[in-house]
Amino acid sequence: MPERSGTCCSPRSTQAANAQRGPETMPDSTAQKNSPSYRLAALDPDFILGDSTRGARFMLEYQKAEDHLRARGVVSTIVVFGSARVREGDTWYEAARAFAKLASERGGALAKGNSGRDHVIATGGGPGIMEAANRGATEAGALSIGFNITLPHEQEPNAWSTPELTFRFHYFAMRKMHLAMRAAALVVFPGGFGTLDELFEIMTLVQTGKMGPVPIVLYDSAYWKALLNLEVMAEAGMIRPEDLTLFCHADTPEEAYARIVEGAGENWRPAAEDSVQT
Repeated sequence: MPERSGTCCSPRSTQAANAQRGPETMPDSTAQKNSPSYRLAALDPDFILGDSTRGARFMLEYQKAEDHLRARGVVSTIVVFGSARVREGDTWYEAARAFAKLASERGGALAKGNSGRDHVIATGGGPGIMEAANRGATEAGALSIGFNITLPHEQEPNAWSTPELTFRFHYFAMRKMHLAMRAAALVVFPGGFGTLDELFEIMTLVQTGKMGPVPIVLYDSAYWKALLNLEVMAEAGMIRPEDLTLFCHADTPEEAYARIVEGAGENWRPAAEDSVQT
């Protein structure tokens, strides 16, 4: 039988030869691996932060905060807003601090177990009135929420919101949604444009029926009555006369809390007796 030609190799000998050749002889794929298109989509900042994925980022901002709020059993909130410019010792600062402490002690934020926490203080997370409210809640031993926003001049979170419930948003709309969606009441201290924005946002949602009725308390009647004469709008037919009842005034922390309990009526869920600590 004739011998086979020496130029023919078995598959086994070919594999052995390739193994001996080693990876150093393979074509270099560094350019492919360094290309942005090769990155995992979830780990590609250029893709995640691009224009086409804005909807996904919007969804993520909602879901991240929602997961943390659910994990800590936050059922409802009392939203406190006001000027970022007041400081400790200011009358309004100390009033917001006292109100948040009182509301946390009486409202259900100190509840333990699986029943959930009602009326947790929630703020925009920054300084001034927001800091004061987070501080008062912390001094009561309760959780409190800080919904911060990324601004051109970076806003620092205040040091009093619960760390695990201190959030930062890029989109104002998503921040507003989280402020509104659990709100059982809104207490608005004197402030500027941002404070008015939040006030009229909630009033409009309630007025149009996009949000259920919630007590809206304007703290310091002298300030608000001098600033807002909404009767002019009613007289001109721009709002209904009954829209003027969407809010009320208070001049002490005790009165502010009484107003929101009275305004909520049967919808208010008081704290269980064993959850109130004073």
